[in-house]
Amino acid sequence: MKATDTQIGGNHYKNMKIQPIEFILKNNLDYAQGNVIKYICRYKDKNGIEDLKKAIHYIELLIEGEKE
Repeated sequence: MKATDTQIGGNHYKNMKIQPIEFILKNNLDYAQGNVIKYICRYKDKNGIEDLKKAIHYIELLIEGEKE
């Protein structure tokens, strides 16, 4: 059994064809990039607009990092 076969705290990732963690790891995304993917993937099934705002926040952090 793989760790992605179980989910603690809901089932908002379990039915996805590619779970966010698999996509994030296979594409070597950093923490902020991974959080954008995670929040976008789950917003409809978990926290709605709150998750979209979190994704925006991480995108803003990435933009600030690019400006430096």
